[in-house]
Amino acid sequence: MNDVLHEPAAQPEAPRTAAGKPVLRFLNDWGIVLAILALILFFSMTAPNFLQGTNLVNILRSISIVTIIAIGLTVSLTVNGFDLSVGSTATFASSLVVSFFVWYSLPLGVSIGLALVIALAVALVNILLIVKFKIPDLFATLATMFIFEGVAMTYTGGGSISAGMPRLDGTPTVGLIPESFLKISQAPWIILIMLVVVAVTHVFLNHTRHGRFLYIIGGNPEAAHLTGIRVNRYRAVAYLIAGLLAAVGGILLASQVGSSQINAGSGYLMPAVAAAFIGSSFAGQGKPNALGTLVGACLVGILENGLVMLSVPYYSLNIIKGAVLAIALASTYYRFKKIKKSGLSSNRIGNIQYMKGW
Repeated sequence: MNDVLHEPAAQPEAPRTAAGKPVLRFLNDWGIVLAILALILFFSMTAPNFLQGTNLVNILRSISIVTIIAIGLTVSLTVNGFDLSVGSTATFASSLVVSFFVWYSLPLGVSIGLALVIALAVALVNILLIVKFKIPDLFATLATMFIFEGVAMTYTGGGSISAGMPRLDGTPTVGLIPESFLKISQAPWIILIMLVVVAVTHVFLNHTRHGRFLYIIGGNPEAAHLTGIRVNRYRAVAYLIAGLLAAVGGILLASQVGSSQINAGSGYLMPAVAAAFIGSSFAGQGKPNALGTLVGACLVGILENGLVMLSVPYYSLNIIKGAVLAIALASTYYRFKKIKKSGLSSNRIGNIQYMKGW
């Protein structure tokens, strides 16, 4: 009888997951790094100038704006959201900052500060639609994407803004874009800005209570609410951060181009989405994270740079980048499907995330 009482309870059968296949799990966790190494090896053999220091700096410089915008998108993904308006926010901020220089002759600090503040209107509209009116994130941000594309084009009169361009009413202007502003997008400054954004976001998401709360909300908003977390407030914060970083990306874009172009930020949406989703599987984390987003942006940047050096037509690049995004999405959702098959319900996943200190 005593033996029966002290006999340990039978353990439930462990779910059959990828843990039983270490090679496949290693490839799943570190496939991005292996892909980058393979691309570097391939392009170094086929394009002799690929490994030159100037070209590597050019790659880092070229991915800086994409990475900054993608980091903001990554923060929105932590709360299980999705901000499609980041490209329009970048375009809007770009138009604003250049117009302040050229049309109104405002100083550097005032122009950048006003552009950032006004561009946050996109995030505020997203918060109103998503948090207040409970519209799904995808549909709400799709609406604001079109709205603020139109706002930016209306503000600029449907054209670009450059030094010497008159205002829409025909008033001549004498404002110039400061040389110090144009230098922001040059190496090493734009690379340093990118690395600071990645480092600060990484620390915020992984080493602060507020960052862990964002992950908990993304895993299970109901459980997060029951634990006392102000879900709506944190979702609003996530979209504010996404909007702010998209605006920063737009300002850097204006500095890089030296003018404001029509829908200039829209071309950064797909690479940012690709970087964020590719990076979610970095190091087996299985969640949106800043370091993974940087690695994902590096993968896209190296691929694009190498293909250009091999004289692949520019109009074919989107096909390859779209294929990379499709593979990243397939890998991500395949992993989530495996988690569900392992028998973990969404509630249990949320509780495990909370106990792990996410």
